[in-house]
Amino acid sequence: MTLSRRRLLAAASAAIAARFAGAAARAEQEKAPQMYGLIGKMNAVAGQREALLSVMLGSLEPMPGCLSYVVATDPADPDGLWITEVWDSAASHRASLTLPAVQATIARARPLIAGFSNSVETVPVGGLGVPKAPPR
Repeated sequence: MTLSRRRLLAAASAAIAARFAGAAARAEQEKAPQMYGLIGKMNAVAGQREALLSVMLGSLEPMPGCLSYVVATDPADPDGLWITEVWDSAASHRASLTLPAVQATIARARPLIAGFSNSVETVPVGGLGVPKAPPR
């Protein structure tokens, strides 16, 4: 069976187009916003953990793009708090820092914070209460 030059070129063009279409789809998927996570330890001024906890929890409001925001005490450290955050994107997290309510909480909390440690950024891919990330 022989292929005409026209059929051969058409088949080759279709194969090349399919390959590039798949590559383009993968590239678009990789550009899609990833969820953004942040886990960090906040250290209260000695003896001020409950006051800091009250500030951190007392002013929580919904924040655009925030999927989860958890404040937890550290049972091994009387001054330690762990903050675990999941956002729909890093951009949403950055934008949250400009919200008036967040700025006010930071201002109230600052005198009660001795420092931060053990901070790590993550890329959440799903879990209870968090949507499953699209396949990569």
